[in-house]
Amino acid sequence: MHIRGDHAELVVGGRLDVRSAADARTVLHSAVDDGAGDLVLDLTHLDSWDATGLGVIMGAHRRAGRCGRRLVLRGVPPQMQRLLVATRLHRILAIEGGLAAESLPRV
Repeated sequence: MHIRGDHAELVVGGRLDVRSAADARTVLHSAVDDGAGDLVLDLTHLDSWDATGLGVIMGAHRRAGRCGRRLVLRGVPPQMQRLLVATRLHRILAIEGGLAAESLPRV
């Protein structure tokens, strides 16, 4: 996993899983604490994630809210979009541009 950027925008690449969770949490919390306004988390280059990685994102979302900021997800991979819909987290998280139509439940 690699994260690059600053307190306004971070780009996450590789795997966000149990092995990288502690490092990712440290970087995200630092970015939240050191900035103001929206913090954009670009997931375009994210290859894979697990429940721990999703937990890191949710923790950063909660921390941002407590700091008066908003965590905004950008470039959410289609598989993660489907997971966010299935878990209803798409209703809680700010997702730039919304979700692709194929990720939404069929009626």
